[in-house]
Amino acid sequence: MVVCGDDGLAHRLAAELRGVYEEQVTLVIPPAERSVRPPVVGRARAVSAAFLDRMVSAAVSRAAGNGTAPATGEPSRTDRTLEAVEPTEAVLAEAGVERAAALALVYDDDETNIRAALTARRLNPRLRLVLRLYNRRLGQHIEELLDQAAALAYGATSNATPGDPPGDPSGDSSGSGSGNGNESGDASTTVLSDADTAAPALAASAVAGTTKVVQTDGLLLRAVERPVSEPGEPVPQDGLPTLALLSANGNDPAFADGSESSGEQGPLLLPDAAAVREAAGRRGSVVLEQVAYSAGPALPAGRGVGAVPSFASLFSRRLRISLAGLVGCVFALAVALWVVTGIHPLGALYLTLLDLFAINDPALGASTARQVLQLLSGLMGLLLLPVLLAAVLEALGTFRGAGSLRRPPRGLGGHVVLLGLGKIGTRVLIRLRELDIPVVCVESGPEARGLAVARRLRVPVVLGDVTQEGVLEAAKIHRAHALLAVTSSDTTNLEASLYARTLRPDLRVVLRLYDDDFATAVYRTLRAAHPHALTRSRSVSHLSAPSFAGAMMGRQILGAIPVERRVLLFAALEVGGCPQLAGRTVGEAFRAGYWRVLALDTGDERRGGEGLVWDLPDTYVLRDQDRVVLAATRRGLAELLGRRRGRGITTP
Repeated sequence: MVVCGDDGLAHRLAAELRGVYEEQVTLVIPPAERSVRPPVVGRARAVSAAFLDRMVSAAVSRAAGNGTAPATGEPSRTDRTLEAVEPTEAVLAEAGVERAAALALVYDDDETNIRAALTARRLNPRLRLVLRLYNRRLGQHIEELLDQAAALAYGATSNATPGDPPGDPSGDSSGSGSGNGNESGDASTTVLSDADTAAPALAASAVAGTTKVVQTDGLLLRAVERPVSEPGEPVPQDGLPTLALLSANGNDPAFADGSESSGEQGPLLLPDAAAVREAAGRRGSVVLEQVAYSAGPALPAGRGVGAVPSFASLFSRRLRISLAGLVGCVFALAVALWVVTGIHPLGALYLTLLDLFAINDPALGASTARQVLQLLSGLMGLLLLPVLLAAVLEALGTFRGAGSLRRPPRGLGGHVVLLGLGKIGTRVLIRLRELDIPVVCVESGPEARGLAVARRLRVPVVLGDVTQEGVLEAAKIHRAHALLAVTSSDTTNLEASLYARTLRPDLRVVLRLYDDDFATAVYRTLRAAHPHALTRSRSVSHLSAPSFAGAMMGRQILGAIPVERRVLLFAALEVGGCPQLAGRTVGEAFRAGYWRVLALDTGDERRGGEGLVWDLPDTYVLRDQDRVVLAATRRGLAELLGRRRGRGITTP
């Protein structure tokens, strides 16, 4: 595996491939002095991590000279770390792209990733490519282009002789630690965005700290936390089996609660029925509350820019009351004229309107009552003029403001305050609105890329520096349900969170931090300072790396659900490629702590979600041709894919 990048995601992805999937990895990063990053707290920590990674790589290389790994005494994988300013053709060749099974390009710049992908595809048409692109529409075109290039190159060389030069697609590929040849079917291109892979977890943490959401290609999975039933109570049958049991102790003195180092007190992923019964009354659980298959929820009527505003949105409440009062007075005058003169009711209304608009003749020689009614109608006409003018101005202002930013309405409460509308914030905003959760955004720059999305969704936005006094107050932070800080600056996120806690100590706070170690330190400190308030500090690289690693393994990772500080993956696999599943019933295939089959993909997608069968009986026998959707831990998925230690490494 070859990983090329210039930020924390590259290091996290390399560690994921090495530690979880036990793959041979070559990491290509820029020199430390050439790596330009935004001024964030924790940059020193990230640089230290990169230095430590290079030191570990050097130690592994020295151990490789003795033929053993540093800690296990087993044959070393000889992981390498290369430093290069850009992933040029020479750098990719030195990294071994011609013999690699997969290449991940996770630079922060889309153009750099695309240029390197085109070069890598030419060097190795059988290479599995994983690209990090923010522009999803461009990513779809690039994905089709690279897949087509691979298919054409493979077809042109499929009849080549064994004496072809190294790197020719007709030769045997290296397999890079898996023993699987990089066949033409694996020469795929996957385009991912760290914003898309991390946004569901960030949004779920802000909603209630209980809702976990995975959505991809119309597949929507919602998981919620709830207490396990007390002994003697019936186990709820609404939904799929229990996915996880939460930590037994939410106040771990070592502040490791929710992580893999929590031991027996930590979260238990994919427990069996006995573990669920044993944990009754002591642990919360994570279960799937709703499973749907759709193209995505539609926006309510009137939320788009081109929609016609409703009557209530055109005029204010006071103006509507004034108009209603004037109309009532006109009808009252018409009734009075009908009673006084005895003419037809429609005629009385007609004369009243003529008097109202001052286009009727004076009632000379008429009765006193008729003259008084004419004067009252004229007075009503004078009162009607400013009301009509106000109505016209309000209607024009409504139409003109339909494409502008909205302000938070009075009385708003129970909403989520979202700080930052960059690429992460925009994705989080879309996720929150898909869940129909009220949001108020705060953005310092009027040219932020997410403002157009907020305007289209008609989400209230407060423009201003969140670190200045009064900005969070304008976003109604006192009545907010949660604060979600996802700006590109760690200092801004941390300062805003601390200031919000001074305004409301029990506020639920979710921070997006650049460095994973710094996120852990902030999480521990805030938990200690505010033990009764929910605090979550998330690193985008920590949440995104499992999806990128899964794509590099050549399997479709549908998404990931964070369970405290661990991750549960959802994947779609062919049963024929997994001997642990083939020929077994659903009940027999379940392995506690590793994987659980959730659904069967029948391939019939003509009627939406009916192509997925979720209520599989435990007695159903899985066949080789079946394609299943399953939940798995990271190590469980690695074992299903056959990426475990002990498998030989094929060589050219």
